[in-house]
Amino acid sequence: MSGKLSRVFLIVLDSAGVGGAPDAAAYGDEGSDTIGNIARVRGGLTLPQMGILGLGNLHRIEGVPPCPNPRGCYGRLQEQSVGKDTTTGHWELGGLLIEDPFPTFPDGFPEEILAPFRERTGRGVLGNKAASGTVIIEELGEQHQQSGDLIVYTSADSVFQIAAHEEVVPVPELYQICETAREILDPYRVGRVIARPFVGEPGAYQRTYNRNDYSLKPFGPTVLDRVRDAGLESVGVGKIEAIFAGQGLTRSVHTEGNDDGMQKTMELADEVEQGLIFVNLVDFDMLWGHRNNPEGYAEGLQRFDLWLHLFIKRLRPGDMVALTADHGCDPTTESTDHSREHVPLIVHGPGLKQGVDLGTRQSFADLGQTVAEALGAEPVSHGESFLGQILPS
Repeated sequence: MSGKLSRVFLIVLDSAGVGGAPDAAAYGDEGSDTIGNIARVRGGLTLPQMGILGLGNLHRIEGVPPCPNPRGCYGRLQEQSVGKDTTTGHWELGGLLIEDPFPTFPDGFPEEILAPFRERTGRGVLGNKAASGTVIIEELGEQHQQSGDLIVYTSADSVFQIAAHEEVVPVPELYQICETAREILDPYRVGRVIARPFVGEPGAYQRTYNRNDYSLKPFGPTVLDRVRDAGLESVGVGKIEAIFAGQGLTRSVHTEGNDDGMQKTMELADEVEQGLIFVNLVDFDMLWGHRNNPEGYAEGLQRFDLWLHLFIKRLRPGDMVALTADHGCDPTTESTDHSREHVPLIVHGPGLKQGVDLGTRQSFADLGQTVAEALGAEPVSHGESFLGQILPS
């Protein structure tokens, strides 16, 4: 199959939701609006590049008015899968729907999981509860340093998180421990095991970018598999390798935060000739959403907007950039967890139509299906392509 486009840059602004989904109340997220509420409490956002592309046309955002002649195509994606976590959102963007939610453990993990974990790792367990990562590290970090026991915690998502000081548990050992946990947890369908290394002293601990995620393997092919099988490059930037357990990728690029991710995406624009570059920018979620820091989130959005202005100049004929998110994480609400929201859809490229209102799409998978068709790959399992709406006639 021959593609209509040569390259697609699919960039996920992790957690950058644009208002509650129709079923937000069922998730306890009524009123969540990540970008909209950040703009409201800040008295407006300055996002000229995303504004020109149509961000203000797809959602009401103070400081980002609707553009009368948007240079991009714009809309919203609505999640069909059950859940509001990173894995669910990314897998649906890739064309897979999650109909049975990944299990969560609000009261901690049962002994049938912890007993083999302690036996196989040779270390004890501290915590074992739902908690904020930064809070539980401050609470138990000193005890961990004294005992060598591992800090194990979870969240509202299906995650088994293991925090350890890098001088107590070297990072390679922590990764091996996480691989062991992944084997134990596979039969329970826990979405992700996350290594959470940190450094510093009591009262001044800091998590590092040596974080690593160990996901369940996708239960079916995603757009990454389809693009790779079409003989094209399928590149994951940032957390993408971890979220998809490496499945479908021809190569992965590790990043240390948003700035590094943006720089490496810029470099890939000069390297990759054909294929998909699937990017996750994690700081929006990890540093600002979960920590209820709207100021940091706003500054991160504005920094991305400045980068986007430069990045678009690198696009070639036959390129498409698609901006979206995987869920919300509204830093203006009391909750520090993800929120069930619509996510933005902004599509732009030399030669593509401009100003097309793509509406509210009924699945995140519509984007994955569009990418597959654009690159001449086999269709993914779910989603309706909107490629015909954005290609010139």
